[in-house]
Amino acid sequence: MFTSTKAYGMPKPNRRTVLRRRAQAAAIACLWASALAVAGLTVSAWLSTPAKAAPANATTAASTAAPTAAPKIKAPSGIGRDATPAELSAWDIDVRPDFKGLPKGQGSVADGQKLFDARCASCHGTFGESNEVFNPLVGGTTDDDIKTGHVASLRANNQPVRTTLMKVDTVSTIWDYIRRAMPWNAPRSLTPDEVYAVTAYILNLGEIVPADFVLSDKNIADVQKRMPNRNGMTRAHGMWRVGDKPDTHNRACMQDCPEAGIVTSALPAYARDAHGDLAAQNRVIGPVRGVDTKLPPLSGTAAQNASVRKMAALATLGMASPDAPAQTAAATSPAATLADKNGCLACHGVTDKKIGPAFSEVATKYHGQSDATETLVAKIRAGGAGNWGSMPMPPQSQVAETDVRTMVDWILRGAK
Repeated sequence: MFTSTKAYGMPKPNRRTVLRRRAQAAAIACLWASALAVAGLTVSAWLSTPAKAAPANATTAASTAAPTAAPKIKAPSGIGRDATPAELSAWDIDVRPDFKGLPKGQGSVADGQKLFDARCASCHGTFGESNEVFNPLVGGTTDDDIKTGHVASLRANNQPVRTTLMKVDTVSTIWDYIRRAMPWNAPRSLTPDEVYAVTAYILNLGEIVPADFVLSDKNIADVQKRMPNRNGMTRAHGMWRVGDKPDTHNRACMQDCPEAGIVTSALPAYARDAHGDLAAQNRVIGPVRGVDTKLPPLSGTAAQNASVRKMAALATLGMASPDAPAQTAAATSPAATLADKNGCLACHGVTDKKIGPAFSEVATKYHGQSDATETLVAKIRAGGAGNWGSMPMPPQSQVAETDVRTMVDWILRGAK
């Protein structure tokens, strides 16, 4: 029996409410239809199929009949496609601590030294000891550490910096990181055999393997048994086992508290533009904004700097206020785009010296020289050191010569 809403004193729904409810009902019906279609059914077939009476010997039939195969679910058409084996293998490159995923290959310490000198020493030093660009790779470990698997200097606090071999507990981590991220200016350009060789050389620098050692997928598990910090990592603490008691008490006295401090951060000059414009890589609204690293550091107070960044963010959104200073962004030349793409701006500024000389300094030095273009093209592709200090420049042989010439012409014009 149908009872109207009026009988209960409820207001009669208006036309808009009725239409909304009908739309909701239609949407729900569409969802059910889609779900049934994915399962290999259709609404019409489902509704029109008559129910069959169960046979008298249903129990016996069910126990003797072969099990019915589950219907194959077909993915909706027009939505993507299956990844190809080549696409999967291109991403599936991780090497795990149990060495699952490690490709076959081998490399000697001697070959690794040659590769390291040519591709790695410019940032890490000839013996992996440099602290100019990145933290040192080797140092701080002893023969006793190799025997025990615990690096004593991590507890003694007598080491000025923690090196890679002090911290890393698995050799697979070193191999995997070199393969996917190194060299810095040309990641994933090393072959598996070259990765084995570079890894072997680093292990030799740490006196983990001898100088005549050849590292391979056959013996890397044995090398793992000599890693200095192999027993230094543990999961037996409250930060890992979230169900256990924490390893700190976190008692706050909440008495005689000092005034709130102002926390600030700054980028060193040589790293300011190492990874492009940070402002363009952050959101333009909200309290956190990246610094425009294409411009000199702001020298005002915190409030003044925040105001400048806010105006820059508004300008990005097309909402600049009338009193905001007009800023005209110079058009980026193709050569500047190439320099950014190939990592040149990580070490060279246009007008400021970073790890290497500024482009304006290079233009001044070679001004008026007839062979300047050929000289710089050769230097960039071959690498070298001594012209601008002790820091060597890695060879850029992976960059097409036509691109190198385009960048050299731009640099000699003062990078303008």
